Amino acid sequence: MAFTALAAGVSGLQAFTESVGVIADNITNVNTIGYKETRSRFSTLVTETSARASYSPGGVRAFADTLVSKQGLLQPSTSATDLAVDGAGFFVVKRADSAESTEGEIDYTRAGAFSQDNEGFYKNTAGLFLLGWRLDSAGNPPSNLQSESSLEPINITQLNGISEATSSVVMRTNLQASTAATSGYSTGELADGTVTADFETNIQIFDSLGREHTVVVSAVKTGSNVWNYEYYFDDPTQLDSSQTDGLIGSGVLTFNSDGSLDLGNTTLLDVSGTAVDLTTSPAGTLSFVYDNTDVTATDGSLTLDFGTDGDTDGWTQFESASSLISSSVDGARFDNVNGISIDNEGIISALFDNGLSLKVYKLPVALFDNPDGLQRRQGNSYGASDNSGAVTYQEAGTSGAGGVAPNALEQSTVDLANEFSELIKVQRAFSASTRIITTADQILEELVRI
Repeated sequence: MAFTALAAGVSGLQAFTESVGVIADNITNVNTIGYKETRSRFSTLVTETSARASYSPGGVRAFADTLVSKQGLLQPSTSATDLAVDGAGFFVVKRADSAESTEGEIDYTRAGAFSQDNEGFYKNTAGLFLLGWRLDSAGNPPSNLQSESSLEPINITQLNGISEATSSVVMRTNLQASTAATSGYSTGELADGTVTADFETNIQIFDSLGREHTVVVSAVKTGSNVWNYEYYFDDPTQLDSSQTDGLIGSGVLTFNSDGSLDLGNTTLLDVSGTAVDLTTSPAGTLSFVYDNTDVTATDGSLTLDFGTDGDTDGWTQFESASSLISSSVDGARFDNVNGISIDNEGIISALFDNGLSLKVYKLPVALFDNPDGLQRRQGNSYGASDNSGAVTYQEAGTSGAGGVAPNALEQSTVDLANEFSELIKVQRAFSASTRIITTADQILEELVRI
């Protein structure tokens, strides 16, 4: 019996020593961003058999249980790249020697203190690369969100000096109803100056190289509630010579008696005179070719939105003076990147010197069926395990995923008062186990003396 009691005492020393190590880990990480406290759990070791003639002490065994799912307090931060997950989920990071490495391992973390390295990639204090989905020109993430191949290390310095070609033009314009009609108009006479326009305005567009061009929008009244219009470049030499006088499109605007647009009788012709279908949409697309003598730019196209049929949200005809009320033209020439902005949906926008911004990445939020079953890894990160279940990548704030809290950091979940209390309890238990060993030793010593 003394031998088994001695073994039980030794198991206590081992278990409580491990528990002290767990508590020490918690205390030393009380200020570690995103750290999740670990608790020691104890289980009995039973050595009894079916024969109950005597009692056989077994001892105790310690288990470490990390409370990964516990939410820490969010503390405000002045850095735009300090992030926290407000709710369930983890940031997706890559453990690799370089961002371009294909050998890197995917980890998951709540430690969101990210900053740029010397190559422009965003890493946290453990050196893990932040991963995200690259957005397309329309601001949409990839179609296959669950594929790790759609994730890439985030770097916005590569955006310096880029441009985005103009593709869409939306105008709200009023044409004065009492304007006298002009007779004898032919297509192209506004562009070549033969006919004086009753209304004229300019829009600025960009080609694929970031060069700026001026497109003139002119209209002349040719009948009751009927106007002819043209779109043309103010400098025809910027286009291929096949586009005479810079003309890229023309047509007829027809209005109802209440001043709203009659889209069914409105037409749009491309530079060749071919009609563009407007019956299924209030928008039509014009294509044109730039002059590529000195440089080669991608052929241009403009989608023109005239407004809704029978409504006044686009072109209108009222008695007020002809004027451009508002316009929305996409495309831009971006200067150098001077920072980023991150919203609570995890969308990362690059900020440029000229005041423009561009949505370039979206942060996924990784979810697990049992986050407490994740495997702890170096650098305050976690890896998937059999106990955690498979990972699913969700957009922030959807399907149970938490939102992204910018300018904030999640604090450690360690409670110092509780840790010191546990430390006292474990120290007492350790001392008691030593007394078991001392007593068993005395019994054995007495047996040896018999």
